[in-house]
Amino acid sequence: MKKKGLTVTKKQQAAGWIFLAPASLLIFIMSFYPMIQAFITSLKTGSGVKLKWGNPLFVNYLKNIPADKTFLRSMGNTFLYLIIEVPIMLILAILLAQILNNRDLKFRGLFRTMVFMPCAVSLVSYALIFRALFAREGLINSILSGLGLISENINWLGSTGTARAVIIIGLIWRWTGYNMVFYLAGLQNIEYSVYEAAKIDGANGWKTFWDITVPLLKPTIVMTAIMSINGTLQLFDESVNLTNGGPANTSITMSHYIWNEAFGQGVGHFGYASAMSFVIFIMVAVLAAINLKVGDTRD
Repeated sequence: MKKKGLTVTKKQQAAGWIFLAPASLLIFIMSFYPMIQAFITSLKTGSGVKLKWGNPLFVNYLKNIPADKTFLRSMGNTFLYLIIEVPIMLILAILLAQILNNRDLKFRGLFRTMVFMPCAVSLVSYALIFRALFAREGLINSILSGLGLISENINWLGSTGTARAVIIIGLIWRWTGYNMVFYLAGLQNIEYSVYEAAKIDGANGWKTFWDITVPLLKPTIVMTAIMSINGTLQLFDESVNLTNGGPANTSITMSHYIWNEAFGQGVGHFGYASAMSFVIFIMVAVLAAINLKVGDTRD
């Protein structure tokens, strides 16, 4: 007689779904449902609670965003930060990881901690410190003046070019150590015998680094590149706390401008802000897909 009830396989499958259900429900409620609502909101115009459907429906995407000079400027600023900061930061992180992975280096733990510490500092705290350092009467101007490199103090945060440079310097200072940790983890998974064999074959330090270390770290490089691009496209804190988008919105980022439109200036353009948010979402998705395609080594 065949026993009635579920088989062992079906019981295991049912148990799996039971364990997955709470997490899946929370992900839907906290992530996917707000995304759907945000997209619906992005199709509306107006301010505050007086939102109405756009006429035409995609007016925010087709007309308002392309005509908004401030948003286009914020997009240009964000991509400028991305193009300059991300490559410099990742290259520095790889080089530091290579140096601090040396078995013969003394006080490796101390040096690793020192490089990693900036990313453990509060965003607001480090922004305030940078504002003090780069103030007109700050330490940076005092050092440059003492070395005779400048004849008068530079208004770092009051000029477009220098304000953008301060943001880039702050990003590199804070996030290089964070990426270095990933590269250190990747380097420690590479067998040391590989380097010994390369050394026996006569490979110098640069050839070993370029032909062995970089190819074996390729998955980690792709991952850190995607995370860095994602973070830079959503850059907010540095723009708000370091320069406040100034002077005259010439250093503002996309996320900062979205916040201003939705909350910062009391205008409550939630539909337009949601549309700009989805533009960033599309940019992140496209750039992540390109990175994954470039980094895919499968045949």
